[in-house]
Amino acid sequence: MNSTTTPVANTRAVLSVFEKYQKERLLFVQTVADLASRESNIEALQSAGVMSLLRPLLLDNIPAIQQAAALALGRLANYNEELAESVVDSDILPQLVYSLSEQNRFYKKAAAFVLRAVAKHSPELAQSVVDSGALNALVSCLEEFDPGVKESAAWALGYIARHNGDLAQAVVDASAVPLLVLCVQEPELSLRRIAASALSDIAKHSPELAQSVVDANTIAFIAPLLGNPDAKLRRQVCSALSQISKHTVDLAETVVDGEIFPNVLNCMKDTDGYVKKNAATLICEIAKHTPELAQLIVNSGGIAAVVDYINDSHGNARLPGIMTLGYIAAFSETLALAVIVAKGVPPLAHALVTETEEHIKAACAWSLGQIGRHSPDHAKTLADHAVLPKLLKVLTSSDENGEGEVGADLKTKAKRALKCILEKTLHLEALDPLLKQTTPANILKYVVGQFAKILPHDVAARRAFVTSGGLQRIQEIAASYGSGPQGQVLGTASNNQPNSLMGTKMGEYIRTINECYPEEIVRYYSPGYSATLLEKIDDYNPLQEYVSGQAKLEAATPPGESMQPVLPQGLTA
Repeated sequence: MNSTTTPVANTRAVLSVFEKYQKERLLFVQTVADLASRESNIEALQSAGVMSLLRPLLLDNIPAIQQAAALALGRLANYNEELAESVVDSDILPQLVYSLSEQNRFYKKAAAFVLRAVAKHSPELAQSVVDSGALNALVSCLEEFDPGVKESAAWALGYIARHNGDLAQAVVDASAVPLLVLCVQEPELSLRRIAASALSDIAKHSPELAQSVVDANTIAFIAPLLGNPDAKLRRQVCSALSQISKHTVDLAETVVDGEIFPNVLNCMKDTDGYVKKNAATLICEIAKHTPELAQLIVNSGGIAAVVDYINDSHGNARLPGIMTLGYIAAFSETLALAVIVAKGVPPLAHALVTETEEHIKAACAWSLGQIGRHSPDHAKTLADHAVLPKLLKVLTSSDENGEGEVGADLKTKAKRALKCILEKTLHLEALDPLLKQTTPANILKYVVGQFAKILPHDVAARRAFVTSGGLQRIQEIAASYGSGPQGQVLGTASNNQPNSLMGTKMGEYIRTINECYPEEIVRYYSPGYSATLLEKIDDYNPLQEYVSGQAKLEAATPPGESMQPVLPQGLTA
């Protein structure tokens, strides 16, 4: 009896040790995985050498321990680039790739999570994932029955593809695109979202990559999803379509042929901010290519939707709407008029003044310039909304405060917009606020030039120019531009025009304006003329004038005729 009982007892004692070891290993990796989910614990885990302890557990013969170890590694690698590099340096990736084709679905999800967490940080780390042979394993996971495995694999592929064209091409070469398109058709919403996101990440880099996505019949399956009730899916679909559309006219036309209207316009009124912005970006990417595509947007009621979008948005979200109006207006007078009729100017003018980001102000200036550059009627509409003084204010404020490249870009776009609009402006009321010495010389030149075009041919305009003080300001401007570098006043030429302006466009414009008026009128409104008159009063002697007049009268009286002198009042002989 005792001889039989002893071996059994020994076996149990030995097995209990191994069971305890197994439980402790499982408890350890589960605890580490839990700790790794909180950012405050990451540094302590890193300093404790957690990587070297987790690596052998990936090879454990207990699946639960393997899965927990992979989950812990994924959470650590997801935290920062340094820990992701530690995963690569620890030679963990090959084991994960091997396990993707051998282990159960739970482990596959965890392993794909690690690959995604490593790949997301940089192109170099993503390349390390590719070099480990992960692409083929991940693509194989897209063919799994379990949606969770597909989702994890699609997510990892998207993170690899998003960095650059070479990595995206590697994903395409691994035949991932057709399987991602199949994933978009799955019933699970989360899988459809991530697959659409991955397709967007592939298409964004080049026309060739976008074409490879289109060739898989992607648009036919994702365009109808613009009407899907799930907001997160609509976000990704709008993004994918915009990334395809942006490259070439043919790709944009292919997207339009997918019957995205009117669903895409409804998306611009969505309650989800990201859906609205991505839909506006899609419209913008289509509008920029050709007048025909821009006209198609107009015919679909797109301008009104864009204007409403700009009115309802703020900050960077406004940018695609602002650019869309500029792209459409740039093509022709008719399309620019369509923007005006849809009341597109007021929100652009408002954003130009109220937005704080310089690149948004620059976009507003550019779009307003595209609207106003076509004809005097277009320019008058902008003038009626006080766009010219607003552009000038932006230009002068950037001169004072803006530094660096962004400030320079804003100044350039504001200046070009002002020039385009001014060259078409034929209304004195619109030009008058800009006719002042504080206006920068490179803008003032165009303002004066427009007056020089208008005044010679319009009598009423010449009179109004005098009564509004415009002629006086012209003379003051001419005098101010006659000051030399040390502040001395240079000599003047005819019509009180400073010599420093002779031979310049500004000087020619001022001469043309002055020639529209009698010389005494020009002299009257010239700076210093009142002082000249006062000097004449000081030098005037009535008696001397009388004697001089009498002498002239006597010289003119015929011989033999008498002349009775008449003295001025107050003088006696």
